[in-house]
This record gives sequence, structure tokens and C-alpha cells, in this order.
Amino acid sequence: MRPFAYVKPLDIAEAVAAVGPGTKFLGGGTNLVDLMREGIEHPQTVIDITGLPLDEVDELPDGGLRIGALVRNSALAADRRIRAAYPVLSQAILAGASPQLRNMATVGGNLLQRTRCRYFYDQAYACNKREPGAGCDALGGFTRGHAVLGVSESCIATHPSDMCVALAALDATVTVTSVRGTRRIPLADFHLLPGDTPQVETALAADELVTAVELPPAPVAANSRYRKVRDRASYAFALVSVAAALDVRDGTVTAARLALGGVATKPWRAHEAERILVGGPATEEAFGRAAEAELASATTRPGNAFKVGLARATIVATLRELSDE
Repeated sequence: MRPFAYVKPLDIAEAVAAVGPGTKFLGGGTNLVDLMREGIEHPQTVIDITGLPLDEVDELPDGGLRIGALVRNSALAADRRIRAAYPVLSQAILAGASPQLRNMATVGGNLLQRTRCRYFYDQAYACNKREPGAGCDALGGFTRGHAVLGVSESCIATHPSDMCVALAALDATVTVTSVRGTRRIPLADFHLLPGDTPQVETALAADELVTAVELPPAPVAANSRYRKVRDRASYAFALVSVAAALDVRDGTVTAARLALGGVATKPWRAHEAERILVGGPATEEAFGRAAEAELASATTRPGNAFKVGLARATIVATLRELSDE
């Protein structure tokens, strides 16, 4: 690990004022410190924000919630308001990592965690995320865990977060602050597709600090589920995950939210599937048609082609369970 300057600001204004070239913010540190140890991240300055007042979950006037960026994942999953109004989010958090990591990891850090692609972590391989323009050895390598949606010829790495898949389904908004002021970024726009610049992973500017995530009121989210398919029961990344919310009246779907993880280069909001679901019958056949429409654009490789069928089955199973509720 290379030497770096360490700064511990007293407030948000001091934190953003301390930003310079090569700056990284340290919250829980569960991903950043790993990457520094591996020699992948080389910050010149680390700003320790753990003392800032960003660790509360507050109710908004419209009935939504404002979640501070330093709220621990374990605390958010246990929050009674989250469990009652947004159960899909609590379930997604509990499906990720280990209890020890959830006790350290923060909401803001979860948004910014980097891919767990083995080609990204192993510096013996070429990776455009790690070294822009180097190439992507994953394209011709072992692709079982790689993405089939939102891919490019520069990158097929999956986004690793469970929490962000649920936030995508819930229409969350990310609040960020810099010396220029505060802005709000819809979560759907916060994470970027790789295109020709896979090293640019979010819409966050270099001098911006994530301060909160806001959840709008969403009555449909009370009937929601997170289903994760993985190689082992705990501490494993998703092969396929589904965050879904469904409202059914008299056999007809009146509202639907659907997002996918483990299959895409960013948390994937399934807009086409939602379009087909709403106004249609709440039947297994209809759920299958919606899933197939969403997955029609998948780009597969021999090692990950199975994900299309697995994603379809997982979507159908999750929606069927919600419709039975």
C-alpha cells in the first residue's frame, strides 16, 4: 500500500473543501481498503468521513425516507420503517456479504463499490476498468459470473451490489455535495454503462461526496421481495437476483417494479418487463412474456448463456410469489 495523506474533517463543508487530485472518501472502508491493499487503488489523499453527521434515517414530508450515506447496512436492514414499507431493501441487504461486513459497510460505500470481476482484481490480466485502453481479458476468458445485459466490447463485468438492485426498483435518488453545492441524481442515472469508458462507473464528479439516498413513497413496495440465486447460501455474489414489487387487483397487475442484479454491468431496471406487466393478467404466462421481453437484448458468451434462462425463471418465481400475496 502506497503512502497517502490522511484527513479527518469536522463537517461536510470541510470534507468537500479538502478534495484534490487523487482523493478518496473513506466511510466503512470494506471495498476501498481492499483495493488499496491489492494495489488497484492509489489515492493521494484519504478523507475519513466517519465522524460526519450522515448516519440517520429521517422521514420526509411526502412520506418517503432520507437515508444518510453513513448509515450502516446492518442498521438499515433492521430499521422498522424499511422492513414495513420497503421490505425488498431489507432483504437485499441481508442477502449480501457477511454480518461482519454489513456492520461496517455504509450506504454510500455500497453505491460506490467496484466490481468483483476476477480480471479486474488480478493484475496479470488486462482490464479496461483498472487500466483504460489495456483491453478486457474477460471477453475470451471464464465468463460464468459475467454480465449479459448492458455489456460492451470494452467490459462485461457485473455490478456487485445487492442493495443497489433494490434501490433501482424503488426509484431511489442519490444526493451529492461539493463546494459547488448539492444536486440529486436518480439512481437509474447514477451508475453508468461501460461503453468505451468502463473506468467511469458513476455520474459522480471527482469532487462530490454522496451524502444521502432518498426513497419516495411507494405503496406498491409494501408487497416486495428480493430473490438471489448464487453458488452457496451465504457470502456469495449473485448469479441472478431479482428485486420486485407488485400490486394485483382482481387478477390484473396495477403496478409493478422490477430490477435485476448479477446479469448486468449496472443495477438493471427492467422497464420493458414493467411495461408489459402493468395492465395485464397476473399469470405465470404473462410473467414469462415480460421476462423474455426484458432479456431479449442479452448478449451472451458460452460461459454465461445459462443466465438468460435462470433470470427468466427467477423473475417468474418472484412475481408468482408476490401475486399469491
